[in-house]
Amino acid sequence: MVVFMIDADNLSACSWVEEAFQKLEPEEGSIAVRRAYGSADNLKGLAEVLRGRAIRPFVNLAMQKNTTDMALAVDAMELACQSPRPKTVVIGSGDADFLPLVVRLRERGIRMVCVSERGKLSPEAEAAYDAVLLVGAAVHAAAPRSTALRARAPRAAAASEAATRPASRKTVAKKPAMPDAPARKVAARKNAAKPSQSPTVEITVADILRAAPSLLSGELQLLGDVAKPLHDAQLLGKNATTTRMFNKFPDDFELSPPTRPNRVRYLRAA
Repeated sequence: MVVFMIDADNLSACSWVEEAFQKLEPEEGSIAVRRAYGSADNLKGLAEVLRGRAIRPFVNLAMQKNTTDMALAVDAMELACQSPRPKTVVIGSGDADFLPLVVRLRERGIRMVCVSERGKLSPEAEAAYDAVLLVGAAVHAAAPRSTALRARAPRAAAASEAATRPASRKTVAKKPAMPDAPARKVAARKNAAKPSQSPTVEITVADILRAAPSLLSGELQLLGDVAKPLHDAQLLGKNATTTRMFNKFPDDFELSPPTRPNRVRYLRAA
C-alpha cells in the first residue's frame, strides 16, 4: 500500500501535486491513501487537483505554527500501526520538521519518499528519505527583493526626518517665551504621527505580472498556481486572498466563475 500525505501549507500549487502524481505512480505504483492537510485557504487553492485526484482534504485550525505538521504526523503514525501497514509513505513537504516522523517510519521498514518544491527542500531532510522528488520551477528571489526595497523607502524617509528634529528643537529652546512650549509639543506630536500614517506600498498590475508572468499569456490560470509566486514576492499577505487582490483591478483581470472563482485571466494580454 502506498500513502501520499500532502502538507498543503508547503506544497500549495495544483500543478505541483499533479506533477507529483504523474511521476510517483510509474515508480511507486498505485497510491491507495491520498490526503492533504492545511488551512482552509490553501486547501481551497488545491480544490481542482483534490477533486481530480480524489484526495481527501483535512482542514487544520490555523492556530499557530506547526499545527498542520502535527496533524499529518499523527495520522501517519496511526497508518503505520495498522495492518497491513503501508509499503511506502510519501510526504508532500520539504520541511525539516518531519524528520522525526521520517526516521521512525523508516525504522519500521517503510520506504520514505519526499516530494518538495524545487529549491525549498531542507538540506537536513534530504538525507533522511529513501528517495526525493522535486517538482515545480526554481524559485526566483528577484521580485521579493525589489518589493522589500520599495517597502523600506518610507521608513528610511521617516528616519531621515526624525534625524533633523533635534536641531530644530535646540533653536526653539533658546527662546525664553513660555507660550511657545505648548506649540512645540503639538508640533512634535504631529511630526511623530507622520511615520505611523505613512501609506503602505501600493500594489500595481505591473507588480502582479512581474511576480506571476504566466498571466501575460491571457489564458485562464488556476488561482492556486498564481497565489504561490505572489506570496513569494510578498505581494500577498499570509491571511490575504488572491480573489480580493484581483477584484481591485476589474479592468485588468477576470475571475472565473463569478461565484466561488478558482481561475483568473489577464484581460490586456497582447
